[in-house]
Amino acid sequence: MTSAEARLHLRYSAWASRKLVDAVRAVPNADFEKPVGISHSSLQGTLAHIFYADWIWFTRVVEPMEQPGQTREALETVWPELQDKWVAWAELATDAEINRVVECKSMLYGQMARPVWQIILHVVNHATLHRGQAMGILRQMGIAPPQTDLMNFYSELAAADA
Repeated sequence: MTSAEARLHLRYSAWASRKLVDAVRAVPNADFEKPVGISHSSLQGTLAHIFYADWIWFTRVVEPMEQPGQTREALETVWPELQDKWVAWAELATDAEINRVVECKSMLYGQMARPVWQIILHVVNHATLHRGQAMGILRQMGIAPPQTDLMNFYSELAAADA
């Protein structure tokens, strides 16, 4: 993976997550917090899980930062700020930075060492998986989810460049 590809994928993930958060704003709190038996219990739990993963990997790759809350307000305000930090970091990252090995301890994998490009792919893929689950929850609520496919992102980029 090149630094340009890392930037593109991180921008995509931020774009898609923001579309989902915007769509969820209309969901009443009772439905937002209601256990639904999918993913991480509720729509809120699923979004908070994506947010937490974005945060934990950012602290490992870029810089430590205080753990954010997992409230609706944090999802709507702090999460986009974190995504902006990921993208800002990626805008300056070189290919050498993308290939740098990060050592950390993971709850799932124990002590590990991974190149940054693998972490970026994980962050993007992880978010994509759980956004899909959140969209399934929205559909069960009778709400049409936003279009967040990668090709939609590419189409928007192409239209903006035209």
